[in-house]
Amino acid sequence: MPSGMFMNRNTLLPAVKDGRLAESQLDDKVRRILRLAVKSHWLDRDQTDASIPRYNLEGRQAALEAAREGAVLLKNEDAVLPLDRRAIKNVAVIGPDAFPAVYAGGGSAGVRPFSAVSILEGLANTLGPSVRTTYRRGIPDSAELAQATSFTTAATGGGPGLLAEYYPNPNLEGDPAIRHTDLHINFGTDSNADLGAFGMPYPAGQASARWTGYYTSASSEPYDLFVATTGEAGGAYRVYVDEKLVLDSWKDARALVGVTTLTLAAGAHKIVVEHRGMPGFLGMRFRLGIVRQNGYVDATTEKMAASADAVVVAVGFDPQSESEGADRTFRLPPGQDQLIEHVAALNKRTVVLITSGGAVDATAWIDRVPAVLENWYPGQEGGTAIAGILTGEVDPSGRLPISWDRRWEDNPAHDSYYPAEGTDRVEYKEGVFTGYRGYERSGAKPLFSFGYGLSYTTFGYKNLTVRPVAAATGTSGEGAPDPELRYEVAFDVTNTGHRDGANVAEVYVGETHPSVPRPERELKGFARVNLRAGETKRVKVLLDGRAFAFFDTAAHEWRVDPREFAVSVGRSVDDVQLTGKITLSNAQAASGTAKP
Repeated sequence: MPSGMFMNRNTLLPAVKDGRLAESQLDDKVRRILRLAVKSHWLDRDQTDASIPRYNLEGRQAALEAAREGAVLLKNEDAVLPLDRRAIKNVAVIGPDAFPAVYAGGGSAGVRPFSAVSILEGLANTLGPSVRTTYRRGIPDSAELAQATSFTTAATGGGPGLLAEYYPNPNLEGDPAIRHTDLHINFGTDSNADLGAFGMPYPAGQASARWTGYYTSASSEPYDLFVATTGEAGGAYRVYVDEKLVLDSWKDARALVGVTTLTLAAGAHKIVVEHRGMPGFLGMRFRLGIVRQNGYVDATTEKMAASADAVVVAVGFDPQSESEGADRTFRLPPGQDQLIEHVAALNKRTVVLITSGGAVDATAWIDRVPAVLENWYPGQEGGTAIAGILTGEVDPSGRLPISWDRRWEDNPAHDSYYPAEGTDRVEYKEGVFTGYRGYERSGAKPLFSFGYGLSYTTFGYKNLTVRPVAAATGTSGEGAPDPELRYEVAFDVTNTGHRDGANVAEVYVGETHPSVPRPERELKGFARVNLRAGETKRVKVLLDGRAFAFFDTAAHEWRVDPREFAVSVGRSVDDVQLTGKITLSNAQAASGTAKP
């Protein structure tokens, strides 16, 4: 996919002819594809409905609501948010994700909208002419940083650049086909263009290269060394500094933008970079930069931040740093931590917006900023949605679908995330204790818990009831309750604040004394409810047999034990407001066990 690299006429036809592949087996695979095509009506009608314009108000509204309801307010000290338009005359919008719009991550799942509203545009349009909105990116992009990184061919007396050796094979074997000097390692574009046109003279097919040179640091201090690639077949690499391996993505596509921080003594340091890939694959972007950690943010950005009544710093990832085909770093891309720290030191009303597909390392600055909003990849109307939340037109109601790690090392999957050394095997050692279940077991505290999210108002929970209910089919023929296992969890939620808002109530279930290792509590239901200031609503969540079941690996079935279960209702997995108990009888447990 998408070119049929392995399943094609040239590879399959010889296998059929020599008997390695039965024609009937091949026919079976084709029929499976055709069955799905028929079932999905792909063959009997046009898949493009020309009556629906690509630019339409219904689609815009749906995208807007999704972005509004999905954003999660992580922090809001001193009521910095919502922004008071009556008191604020000047807002600075700073950061690489502020403009243009970053509506989705990279890869085949990315859908390009007809138009997209950036954070800068959304906020400026919402604030209007009465509030002056200014913008600056704040830090250079990866191409600019790579271009600004200077090398020499020798520690002393060398000319500018690095010795570049290009090999017509993927493993740097034999003599290089080409040997010359490259001034920088800054190749490719962010499109699917052939890299050969941009300076890397790779021959056709799999190839590799090695660059050798020296980087001279002016002073002894921390430096960031980063490599930006396209991942997958386009970006295997490793980097050595003074003969020490500092970045290694030779076997696994570890990160689209890999970065490490080194303290370099003043003077020349030997740099060796090795790369292999397929020319033209996904544009084959390949860049390397070395930057003083204190050298990212320019004076104009600092001046703008200091003079503003409030600052919005839009950081995070984009299609070039978070995509399929490679991982991404837990830390933000190069320079973004420093940008937040510099701005926060200059302006006490700093709001950080994070664009990402998951948690990021916020430990360097989370205690220095008063407000943080995770907006994920917010789609085409993201700028308008975010502006509505920042100005208070919309109450933030999103809740975290993940545990937000304080440290990547705390994550239950950390120790077995990549294959063990010398193998290509990954063992899922965390078992059922994934995500928040693993945090409960280890006792490590995430920065923000699963299900967490703030609002501009407050909510109270009262009057929990837990009772068995008959199944939807009513009663059995003898008039007895239907034996299917079903429980109703009901409680009151009150908006105890002074403005309208939406609350997400979460229901967790945990077996008190399980016969096998089980998580302490697991999310088994939730309900989102809109409440006016002071309003109370009764919320009901239904639990079926699967809410109490575990998979019995010996019997190969979902099984419910006749035991006691704790029911917890709250704002997040770590913020329980109400608790109750359920004790299942033998008959109830039997009705909840699913036979294979």
